[in-house]
Amino acid sequence: MSIPLPPTRSQRLKAATTDLHDRLDARIMALDPFAAPDRYVRFLQVQQAFHAAIAPLYADPALQALVPDLAERDRSGAIAADLTAVALPPPAIPDPAPVATDDIPAALGWLYVAEGSSLGAAFLIKAAQRIGFDADHGAQHLAGHPDGRAAHWRRFTAAIDDAAMTDADEARMIDAARTAFARFRSLAEAAFA
Repeated sequence: MSIPLPPTRSQRLKAATTDLHDRLDARIMALDPFAAPDRYVRFLQVQQAFHAAIAPLYADPALQALVPDLAERDRSGAIAADLTAVALPPPAIPDPAPVATDDIPAALGWLYVAEGSSLGAAFLIKAAQRIGFDADHGAQHLAGHPDGRAAHWRRFTAAIDDAAMTDADEARMIDAARTAFARFRSLAEAAFA
């Protein structure tokens, strides 16, 4: 009989945030952002605000040392291109404060939320296609990585698992991920109000 391996850090992070992720996912779908182009623009504005707040993380040298392909994962340029492509004025939502880069575990928690959304984007891009947007026009930020979404995700979670952290660091990472889920929900509520 084999003894089961203990969960990895990224598995513990997922377990600690599954409730928030599931509630956020259900809420976003209830807001029906893919019902029409004008609703999709609101979704893009939420994405833009969230990714603008975490953009400094993708450029941070200490984080790039932990996640070597981190800079290329930044989707803010693709989101800006998508907003231009839809050619509809985005609704105004509050500009969130940038996320600090000085706490590496907390930064990894924020990045976990952003990078995890790339997996779910496989379903979202299909919904965007139904209203006329795709990876070449208006939904570039939802496109999968050339190596595949799963492989891209596994490289990121491996970096989380390999990072040197104390129990207190891990707790801060989990708290930050929970805060990131809450921030995204708050931005969505403001955009669709």
